[in-house]
Amino acid sequence: MEETAEDKPKRVNKVIDLLSFYFLRLSIAKKIFVGYAFLVALLIIITVFVLTTLNNLNSINRSILDVDVPVINASKNMTNLLLAQDSYIRRYSILKTPDLLKAFWERSAEFDDSLDMIASFPKERNFPVGELSALHKEFNTFLISGYKKLENKASKEADKFNKEVAQRQDKIIGILKSMAAEALLDQDKKVASTSTIGNTAFEVAALICIIGFLISITAAIFITVNISHAINRLKSATERIAEGDFDYVPDITNKDEVGDLARAFVSMAGRLKKLEEMYKDASPLTRLPGGIAIENVMKKRIKEDERIAFCLMDLDNFKAYNDHYGYAKGNDLIIATADVIDKSVEKFGAEGDFIGHIGGDDFVVITGSESYSIICKDVVEEFDKMVPSFYDEVDRSRGYISGEDRHGNKRKFPLASISIAVVTNSSRKLENHIQFGEIAADLKEYAKSMDGSVYVVDQRRDKDGQVVKENKNTRGKVVRMPEKKK
Repeated sequence: MEETAEDKPKRVNKVIDLLSFYFLRLSIAKKIFVGYAFLVALLIIITVFVLTTLNNLNSINRSILDVDVPVINASKNMTNLLLAQDSYIRRYSILKTPDLLKAFWERSAEFDDSLDMIASFPKERNFPVGELSALHKEFNTFLISGYKKLENKASKEADKFNKEVAQRQDKIIGILKSMAAEALLDQDKKVASTSTIGNTAFEVAALICIIGFLISITAAIFITVNISHAINRLKSATERIAEGDFDYVPDITNKDEVGDLARAFVSMAGRLKKLEEMYKDASPLTRLPGGIAIENVMKKRIKEDERIAFCLMDLDNFKAYNDHYGYAKGNDLIIATADVIDKSVEKFGAEGDFIGHIGGDDFVVITGSESYSIICKDVVEEFDKMVPSFYDEVDRSRGYISGEDRHGNKRKFPLASISIAVVTNSSRKLENHIQFGEIAADLKEYAKSMDGSVYVVDQRRDKDGQVVKENKNTRGKVVRMPEKKK
């Protein structure tokens, strides 16, 4: 999506705000230092830029001298060597002098040496070394095997041989000329780029100097304005706290002397906030709110006549797991369960949904009556996926652990599962949190009597009776529990 004209100022303002945020966090001494640091940074940037530019120019010149020029010269030399080989073999066909044949092979070796030199250049240049080598070997073989045909200059075989020699020479020389032309073109481009780089370097260096000067001036002005504004905010915060607004936190992020005073206010506000949160008897293991917090949340929502789903969650066979693997592993399983519940509520719950830890292996989720089903389903599924990893391979493969029950009898305990009892006020009005808790406790015992992880839902209405409906896809059970007899 292309940036519109209206988006550009917003983006610039966002960057300025971000820089301001970090700048405000500096102490006064550091802010002054920043003003000088910009000048030093400017010098360093220009120096690095100039050195980098010179290095680039040097690399371009080195590439011209080390690659392009040698290729051009080698192409010309190889062309001469090829013609010299033809000349030596023709003279040898007449004079039969061994020195002429020796000279032929010496020129051939020089040709191969030039090819080896070109092959050592960077592969991205892609010079046709392999093709030239193959053609040259064929050329040598053809000359050596056919030089006797030259003895009779008037024969048709000699004419045919001369034509084929010329064709082979032209093909090799054509490739050499093409290679030299490519190197020459690359050389011209590099020479042109050096001029462009030089002009760009001058323009960028000048621009950096101007920007650096403007930034330094802006920083000096900003330091003065920042201190003045911080003092005004601190004055306003003092007035608010004097009026009894202890939750007010001044919007001052400075880390200078004024910021120290502001942080004193923040610290005081933090302590007041902690006092307010002390009633939340949070679990030290899961850091989730405990029973008092759960009670307060329920009271508030019942008072506001909200549609509530009170989900009481309990682990099955947890004591056997604790006894078998130890309390440390048991604590790990409790923490992992809390994480599963938290993620399910985050994925499928609504804003304001509550998660509490009553203690031990009992958890509570307070959500809306429209979302409890998907949350409970996800908790059941994710718990069943997670829990096998807490058992060793032997226990996991056989699906149970051996241990003693509360009466000391030897038993086989299945892998831990989770039972969820859901109580809602969708079908009838519940007066207080105690009713929710009592119904959930009864319903939990029913859920724990079932095999594996399940969630059950109470939907009692005016008439007594018991109806159980099972949804095989969600493993959820909707239960209409009978009223207790008084």
